[in-house]
Amino acid sequence: MPAEQLRETAEAIVGNIERVIEGKPAIVRLALAVLLAEGHLLIEDVPGVGKTKLAKALARSIDCSVRRIQFTPDLLPSDVTGVSVYNQENRDFEFKPGAVFANLVVGDEINRASPKTQSALLECMEERQVTVDGTTFRLQTPFMVIATQNPIEMEGTYPLPEAQRDRFTARIAMGYPSPDAELTMLDLHGAGDPLDELSPVSDADTIRRLIATVRRVHVSEPLKQYAVDIVATTRQSPDLRLGASPRAGLQLLRTARAVAALEGRDYVTPDDLQALVVPVLAHRVIPTPEAQLARRTTDAIVADLVRRIPVPGARPGDGRGHWQG
Repeated sequence: MPAEQLRETAEAIVGNIERVIEGKPAIVRLALAVLLAEGHLLIEDVPGVGKTKLAKALARSIDCSVRRIQFTPDLLPSDVTGVSVYNQENRDFEFKPGAVFANLVVGDEINRASPKTQSALLECMEERQVTVDGTTFRLQTPFMVIATQNPIEMEGTYPLPEAQRDRFTARIAMGYPSPDAELTMLDLHGAGDPLDELSPVSDADTIRRLIATVRRVHVSEPLKQYAVDIVATTRQSPDLRLGASPRAGLQLLRTARAVAALEGRDYVTPDDLQALVVPVLAHRVIPTPEAQLARRTTDAIVADLVRRIPVPGARPGDGRGHWQG
């Protein structure tokens, strides 16, 4: 797909979502970038700030199959993946697909389910397949899990296991809207839900072509080394007892390709990587007890580490880089 067509389609999707989510353009674009990077998105924040609305708006902007899972303490893994049921007529077992068999899966309040049920998504998210009773079923393409969660200190929540967090390409926080955006929300949402009037502006076939275009975005060798340096630095930090995984570096590059494509470029710059370091890496690392006592967040630790790494193409004394290609 030509770069101009990709950008037009992306702007149409972003504009559609912004009819529902006011004042959050960077978050909306990052959500779309994760989709085009073939990743999964974790939206974390307090109740009532629009986490589920963002997930639903993205799903409704694309004409494809969408399933929603409301995670609760009594949700079973088979509710997510599916189950084999005995058919009396055929006298054989037949597979009944679970909610994960869709292009976009919206998981609401994922950390209110037990760790056993949360783990049912591990194979789906990484290998895009489901194995039930020894039989493997492939999932559709595109496939994206958009999960929302409340802060873990809230009542009735379970922390996501490290392996689960590592499968989410990025984590974002909605934050409270600005006073102007909140006022606009009262005007637009007061008489009804704008989600009800949202129509698709793209489809699954188009998204597949967009993904293929994103895969061809160029990443130079110095930038690949820069990504490796960023990930390696998290493993050496005295403030972190668990650094970022190799999967984290791979997803950092994939998302940077998508961000570059959304901006109409066919190459990635250091700025693309730097802008993505916190949303892509911070949720994967674990701080030391000392860092927790000092109230240092993983966002702050990761952002501080990146500032110390030399940028490819930087001139001495710049502090930042002038990209040399």
